[in-house]
Amino acid sequence: MSSISITYGNFVHAETIADKIAQKLEYEIIDDNALFQAASKKFDMPVDKIRRAVFCKPSVFNKFTHEKERCVAFLKSILAEYLEVDNRLYFGWAGLLVPSKVTHVLKVCLIADKKYRIQQAMNNGLSEKEAIKEINDFDEGCINWSEHLFDKDPWHSSLYDIVLPTDKKTIDEAVQIVTEYVQKDILKPTDKSIKAIQDFRLAAQVEVALASEGHNVTVDAEDGVVILTIEKNVIMLSKLEQELKDIVSKLPGVKDVKTKIGPNFYQTDIYRKFDFERPSKVLLVDDEREFVQTLSERLLMRDMGSAVVYDGEQALKFVQSEEPEVIVLDLKMPGINGIEVLRRIKKTHPNIEVIILTGHGSEKDRQTCMELGAFAYLQKPVDIELLTETMKKAYAKIKERKA
Repeated sequence: MSSISITYGNFVHAETIADKIAQKLEYEIIDDNALFQAASKKFDMPVDKIRRAVFCKPSVFNKFTHEKERCVAFLKSILAEYLEVDNRLYFGWAGLLVPSKVTHVLKVCLIADKKYRIQQAMNNGLSEKEAIKEINDFDEGCINWSEHLFDKDPWHSSLYDIVLPTDKKTIDEAVQIVTEYVQKDILKPTDKSIKAIQDFRLAAQVEVALASEGHNVTVDAEDGVVILTIEKNVIMLSKLEQELKDIVSKLPGVKDVKTKIGPNFYQTDIYRKFDFERPSKVLLVDDEREFVQTLSERLLMRDMGSAVVYDGEQALKFVQSEEPEVIVLDLKMPGINGIEVLRRIKKTHPNIEVIILTGHGSEKDRQTCMELGAFAYLQKPVDIELLTETMKKAYAKIKERKA
């Protein structure tokens, strides 16, 4: 029998409906968390990082690290394995990854009017203010995911076979509609639909292999022929194409590899291969704007991704919302000074390595910073090679700690 994918808004009776459908059809429920756990175990990536990749906006560092794309590739690979078994109900937003060519998976969306959802949340004990916030936060995560995959609203009808408004249908009516529809002949597995799963699995394996080498391209597969679409401009296109082909052609099941350029190739964004040996999540903190912006550009020329803030308060906020691995920090700044920033960061995020780079520090400052856990203390003006080498050593320490 066919499988079912159910995506949903919160406070729309989704869990109850899914449970009743699964019981009626004797289906196994596979929720997002099960897929996240499987991907985490297979690819050695924290579950929270995979979850954030789905529901949060891409990090400011993502254009250097391709972390979101790697997580998506991991999830596709896991989902492709699960799809080879029928009679399953996929409950959650990972189901949007099921290709449209896999026609024996019924895609269902459960949603309701916001006013109705607020009332349901209040019936569960939330205040109106709490209900609105929880619904808005949930919807924001869904929007981040669907826009990343399709550049569409998460409730857009084109993404689903059925959109059920649970404020207009009872739970039993919703269950009846889905269970009847999934048994229609049009949803029965066909040779073509089953082959689409095989193509999906091969494409996912290729994406994982490329992501593991730091590459980020669009991958399609059909009957063992892999098509790689390069979406960003690259100076030595033929060299990149050959490198991609060399990686992909060695994979089992690949009969041929073709490359092409995508519609965004001629835009200003540059193709960047992620270098796993270089830090690419670096935060630069300095109130000398021209200096720090120039430093960021020079690091980029050395394939090191960085973000820039101009005072201690911005740095502390950035650390809370992002995941820098290395921070290059000035001491003398307006507001919260560098020593206090270092103290707070090491207290809340001890695994971040902090390199002090200052033109005004004293020997006493150096001693204080090192006692607080700074990785290194450097004076301006600094040789760029010395700084980058120090950053690499700090990053190596982080990797050694994670190993």
